[in-house]
Amino acid sequence: MSDDSKARRKALIDEYKRTPKTVGVYVIRNTRNGKCYVGASRDVRARLNRHQRDLKANGERVLALQEDWNRYGGDAFEFETVDTLEPLDRQDYDPGADLEVLEQLWLEKLEPYDARGYNRRRRGD
Repeated sequence: MSDDSKARRKALIDEYKRTPKTVGVYVIRNTRNGKCYVGASRDVRARLNRHQRDLKANGERVLALQEDWNRYGGDAFEFETVDTLEPLDRQDYDPGADLEVLEQLWLEKLEPYDARGYNRRRRGD
């Protein structure tokens, strides 16, 4: 790798690290059958990229989602950020609890379970 390539790569990595992360809730929607998967992340863009990578490599942990990806192909799926949290201007702020509440609201709204989606009900739901 040339020195120019190394410098360019380092600059891109530094820029990525400085880019604010989007904390929020996302939906992966199957446009063919209407099913969806709801998830939450402290870095939505990175999480959606990971889902896409895993689906393309046939390694997605949500097996029903992987099966439909294999059946319908990647063009049948939409990846969308549906809600975000604005970070509080405090050093000690941990968005974890707020993110869980936001995700639960979307799970209640979309009910992506059984024939409607790929999420599994949590115990006690």
